[in-house]
Amino acid sequence: MASAGCTRARLAVTASAFVLSVAAAGPALAQELALEATAVGDIIVTAQKREQSIQDVPIAVSAFSAENLDALKIEGGSELMRAIPNVSFSKANFSMYNFSIRGIGTKAISASSDPAVAVSFNNTPLIRNRLFEQEYLDVNRVEVLRGPQGTLYGRNATGGVVNMIPMLPGPDFDAMLKAEAGNYGSMRGQMMVNIPLTETLWLRGAASTTKREGFDHNTFKDTRVNNRDMWSTRLSAAWEPVDRFRSNLIWEHFEEDDRRSRTGKQLCTTDPGPTKVGNYTITEPLFRNRLSQGCLPGSLYDDAAFGVPNGGSFAHIFSASFSFGNNAQRQAVPTIRLGTDPYAGLTQSRNLREIATSYDPLFRVKNDVVQLNMEFDVNDRLKLISQTAYADDNYYSTQDYNRFVSNPLFSSTDGLFDIFGKPIIGPSALPGGYYTDPQLGTSNRMVSADLSQSDNRQWSQELRLQSDFDGRFNFSLGANYLDFKSQDDYYVFNNVFTLLAEYFYNVVVGSPTNMGRQTQVCGPQTTKECIYVDPTPLSHLAGDGHNYFRSKNVIHTRSWAVFGEGYWDLTPDVRLTAGLRYTDDHKVSTPYPSQLLLGADRGNPGGSSGGYVSRGYPALPDIDQRWDAVTGRLVLDWKPVTRFTDDTLVYASFARGYKGGGANPPRVDINPAVIQYQPLAETFEPEYVNAFEIGTKNSLYDGSLRLNLTAFYYDYTDYQVSQIVDRISLNENFDARSMGLELETVFQPNRNFRLDANLGYLKTRIGDGESSIDVMNRTQGNPDWMVLRPWLQVPSNCIAPTRHVETILARGGNVSSTVIALQALCSGSQRTGSFSPDYPSLLKYWQTYGFEYNPLKDAPNGGRGFAADLGGNELPNAPNWTANLGAQYTFFLGGWDLTVRGDYYYQGSSYARVYNTEYDRLKSWDNANLSVTLERPEDGLVVQAYVKNLFDKTPITDAFTNSDDTGLTTNVFTLDPRLIAVSVSKTF
Repeated sequence: MASAGCTRARLAVTASAFVLSVAAAGPALAQELALEATAVGDIIVTAQKREQSIQDVPIAVSAFSAENLDALKIEGGSELMRAIPNVSFSKANFSMYNFSIRGIGTKAISASSDPAVAVSFNNTPLIRNRLFEQEYLDVNRVEVLRGPQGTLYGRNATGGVVNMIPMLPGPDFDAMLKAEAGNYGSMRGQMMVNIPLTETLWLRGAASTTKREGFDHNTFKDTRVNNRDMWSTRLSAAWEPVDRFRSNLIWEHFEEDDRRSRTGKQLCTTDPGPTKVGNYTITEPLFRNRLSQGCLPGSLYDDAAFGVPNGGSFAHIFSASFSFGNNAQRQAVPTIRLGTDPYAGLTQSRNLREIATSYDPLFRVKNDVVQLNMEFDVNDRLKLISQTAYADDNYYSTQDYNRFVSNPLFSSTDGLFDIFGKPIIGPSALPGGYYTDPQLGTSNRMVSADLSQSDNRQWSQELRLQSDFDGRFNFSLGANYLDFKSQDDYYVFNNVFTLLAEYFYNVVVGSPTNMGRQTQVCGPQTTKECIYVDPTPLSHLAGDGHNYFRSKNVIHTRSWAVFGEGYWDLTPDVRLTAGLRYTDDHKVSTPYPSQLLLGADRGNPGGSSGGYVSRGYPALPDIDQRWDAVTGRLVLDWKPVTRFTDDTLVYASFARGYKGGGANPPRVDINPAVIQYQPLAETFEPEYVNAFEIGTKNSLYDGSLRLNLTAFYYDYTDYQVSQIVDRISLNENFDARSMGLELETVFQPNRNFRLDANLGYLKTRIGDGESSIDVMNRTQGNPDWMVLRPWLQVPSNCIAPTRHVETILARGGNVSSTVIALQALCSGSQRTGSFSPDYPSLLKYWQTYGFEYNPLKDAPNGGRGFAADLGGNELPNAPNWTANLGAQYTFFLGGWDLTVRGDYYYQGSSYARVYNTEYDRLKSWDNANLSVTLERPEDGLVVQAYVKNLFDKTPITDAFTNSDDTGLTTNVFTLDPRLIAVSVSKTF
């Protein structure tokens, strides 16, 4: 902590000293610089939907031209954080990412949630996009607006906007070729050509490709994983038949097909389970497993975090061993020995770039964006703008769920006979102890994989009328409509799931003709409970099996808005901007409850599994939600004339932001007569923010110094944050506050030397009275309660009184009765270990143990656990400090320009979750990049060599906690390793 504090102090002092020394130098420095000052290149932006100098826009906005991006080696949206204060970025679970501005990002990962930071392609917001996965291609500029954009931009964005604006066709011929080679077998290429067909019709084409080997090492197979193979194309046409009409049509296509990992390494501080409960000493490993949550909430940076979960605590492992290990009638069924831990004795490498997996990842993406833009000058003072866009995004990613390999698990059937004395052959056999799963293949180990896929369609239309009067008043009025349809599917496969479905629920004991064991086809006429096993391979998955977990989410969003801004020049130096927006959001979510290991029995509704159906995923009634909101902004800006600046803008603003709510994914479709779950919110609320900001933008010393300062304060209502509960992404709402300071500066004292710097300070605070149940610490340290593992069909752990657990363990008896009693503490039924409404029967059962207990009534939050107090905690992914310092020097060598540049980035510590425990802490990290560029401007020839992540650091940039029933493991995310490359480009 002391080291981090010193680093922060040095950053603050360095930045302050730089600003004060330059400002204090005053006229003397100005006179010296005037001899050879070089003005910092201006950037024209459209942050207010009209072309303006970035220094004239009263908004905290950072903009980067293609030349800026190349100099900083920012090759995709994920790297923008290195050049913008108070910005962080990390990949996230499933198919998501989190681009956070001023502590506000997309921590809600439900399929129905909207991004807090809008990602736009040429001013069109795209709800689902690949702009943070693909590399920039033929870019005009990238604009990042910080703060809520409640008036002009697309749908409301409470955090800000990232807007990528491509190059458009022009009237002159232009072309470019670029080739690059680097380590990890990296090969990259780009091309562009601009062709004027006629005086009024121009075409432009651009394409890029990237191939490289994997960044990670799979120690199990001794292979490289996490490679890239992707390409992008963009075709555009511009038509300007008359002076008063302009139009362009853009089509961009992105495609990727490789073995890239969606998430990084998986960490776990192993939870072996307690050795004592009260005064009772546990000697039976099986009981310790039933009291283990799999992983403990230890620091992700300790050596212990590179352990593996207690696999014996998994409900599916326990159920398989408990069901098959002691049943004489099913002696021929493949067995897992009682008390088995598939990960016993295993450890992991401490290298975050090393994993162990027997299941290779697969990553496929196709994304298309088509945009038609038209401008018509109604007269010399009014312009009508139309923007129509269609986007189609398809995503498919499968990978090892755990990213470490288990021990051999299954017993061999070699030499065994069934109950009729027949040799075990055919589909029932496990030759050599190998089991064949229809999706995962044949293995003697526990194999688990997930699949995240989505299919998204978006259509949007926007119309704007803008004025350009000579007088004191101008305006921009508009309306837009968006229609978005999405289906998100998330699967988890495990060969033990299939084992349970196929040989426990679906077994039919009969005559020697079926060998005593035969999987029964699940259908309407089935006379016993059965669970359908999907026989299709993962590559052509039918998706109707109950031998895997599936979360199916179908969303249809329709949104329309009217908006406008007025600009009054109160005096020649003072302008008032006032904007309002009315938004109407309509979301329809179709819930498809998950059906893992649920079946149906015509003669016994609910059966022992608690399911209604044996096959397929019936939908529940639609969840229809609608919100409307009035948002806007009020800005007063002043351009004073000062002695010590060339140009100054001072502004103060208030903005009201809004982001729609949504529906939480559906849980298991369970029969309440068998299992009763604790109620969880079906929906989550919209979020709102009141944002106050003051800032100043300054140009000094004949434009050689640009100095921008901003201060802000946010008051947030119902910020949306997710965590996995009952196998779903449960979204919760928290009030919060955020405040901070930002400095951005560019200093170019002469044509040779340039210095870029930015510094961000951020302080966030969750509101008093906010609380949430931490799945990693359900007891909150209360020794009178302890965590228990529930029955197979109950996804989440629970807590129970320690004294009752001690009583049950001390009573002794056989393993079966003890385990059922422990499960009943968690769930309330002695028959199935489930939440049972039959309390009188339960009460009678507990009287045999000498106590009365109903978890639904007697335990905090019905047994889910004690709520953690969040008041005063920091928001997740909100580092207190971010800083970047870049310097470049150019040598002019008689027609050749040699530029040497270095960039350093620092991000302070933060937290991955709202609980702010040691487990949540993300340590501070830094990153350095170097480049050398040799250019001959006369010939358009550029040769460049660069090193990114110079010191090959592997920080943990974010973490995600997995579900209770898979041990509460943690997916971590990190940076790319050190990359070295050389490129050659030529323009024509």
